Amino acid sequence: MPAASADEIQLTLTHHGKPVTFSFAQDATISDLSERVSTELSIPPSNQKFLINPKLGLQKPPFKDPSIPISELASKKITLMGSTTAEVSSLNASISATTAPRRPSPIKAATPARNRDWNKVQEEAQYTFHTLRPLPYLPNPDRSLRFLERLRDDAGIKSAMRTHKFSVPLLTEMDPAMHTTHESRTLGLNRNCGEVIELRLRTDAYDGYRDYKTIRNTLCHELAHNVWGPHDRNFWELCKQIEREVERDDWRSGGRSVADVEYADAPEDMCDHGGWTGGEFVLGGGGGGETVVSSAGGGSVPAGSLSRRDILARAAEERMKKAKQAEEQSKGGSAS
Repeated sequence: MPAASADEIQLTLTHHGKPVTFSFAQDATISDLSERVSTELSIPPSNQKFLINPKLGLQKPPFKDPSIPISELASKKITLMGSTTAEVSSLNASISATTAPRRPSPIKAATPARNRDWNKVQEEAQYTFHTLRPLPYLPNPDRSLRFLERLRDDAGIKSAMRTHKFSVPLLTEMDPAMHTTHESRTLGLNRNCGEVIELRLRTDAYDGYRDYKTIRNTLCHELAHNVWGPHDRNFWELCKQIEREVERDDWRSGGRSVADVEYADAPEDMCDHGGWTGGEFVLGGGGGGETVVSSAGGGSVPAGSLSRRDILARAAEERMKKAKQAEEQSKGGSAS
């Protein structure tokens, strides 16, 4: 892009890890920035989120203050999070193709062999995630694919899938930019009782991946939505049951010992990991069938429309977080 003239302002932002530079008139505002992003990058305002540091934080159209001048933003670090119209259309088309009605493939009879449970082999082929799909427009999709493969091949997950006869056509990753607000971060989505399950694998800035066991617990939560939609007693009992089964049967991480002795369950107040709400999933939208956690900053726990159980769960998470911080500070003080 040519250098800006004396009466223009240059602003550089980062999108999908790459710098993008625009030139604006001196009186341009953040609304003009949104319009340029929509026109030149094909990212509609509904998909745009600007992470502006320092101070301004997350901004998205329609802006609370659309008159913020570009001159105030030029010196700040700006990360644009958002998917193009083509990217969203491509993912929607992939989901439609994957979930279209199709004739089930006949399961071939297993050939008997010594020391092999062929009935288990057949069940694992039937009760599994039949398609794994990372988002191709995000960095390192091959790494996301390996993460999804690890979840699919997790011994505890495989056992739970067989036990509850779960067969999921598509397991895919979630674009963090499409499911992040000041108050919450969507961790998982379940569409139509298990047609598609989306999981937030990446951190908000796409520069890393979240804790494996946290994502696995999110997957347990979304699998429970295959049976129960609302977060009632039936749902939570099944969710906790699946979590216990996955932990018990994950022999790679020590869920079950050689002597078939189970480790202790997680504390009761950790069971829902921060108040998860349910409903129906719509790609690119903010609702439904989804798992949300309270934002990392601050110690308050907003009640909103949450149930009493959800509020208590969020409060428990905040207590755990503070206890962990205090423990780390204590260790740091004793080491000095």
